[in-house]
Amino acid sequence: MKNLNKLLFILLLIFKPFNLFSIEKDPTVQLRLLNSHIAHQIVSAAVDDCTQKGYLVSAAVVDRNGNLVAFLRNPLSPPHTIKVSQSKAFSSATLRTKTSEIATRRSDLNFAPDILLIVGGVPIKFVGNFYGGVAVAGAPPEIDEQCAQTGIDAVSEIMEFAD
Repeated sequence: MKNLNKLLFILLLIFKPFNLFSIEKDPTVQLRLLNSHIAHQIVSAAVDDCTQKGYLVSAAVVDRNGNLVAFLRNPLSPPHTIKVSQSKAFSSATLRTKTSEIATRRSDLNFAPDILLIVGGVPIKFVGNFYGGVAVAGAPPEIDEQCAQTGIDAVSEIMEFAD
């Protein structure tokens, strides 16, 4: 019995280091990204919705890192709407929440670089997956948010059944 215990102990010492090199989980991370066609559908639906409501706006979609994926501007919208829509989209994407919710809860972010805490940015999420953010600028803030949500809703059926 002592010899068997010694043998098992020796085998354990010999083979234990190999477990240090075994990979128990996948060493990579799988990300889901919006393709440019879907991103353009989102901004197009958002701008169309605001236009039908009588507002001249710009809309931006950014990826999960805040990088611009799609942008659309009504030719008559004021020039400041370009940067404002992109900043709101960046804020909702990088903070992963609506800018309307951030503005009331996180005044400490008022001076964070590139964060714009104005209502109108909405994170893009489908079936538990996070994709980025969309924002509209040029209408009253609550209308901006509604139009951004309309953009998301325009592709929700496609995205909910995406593999």
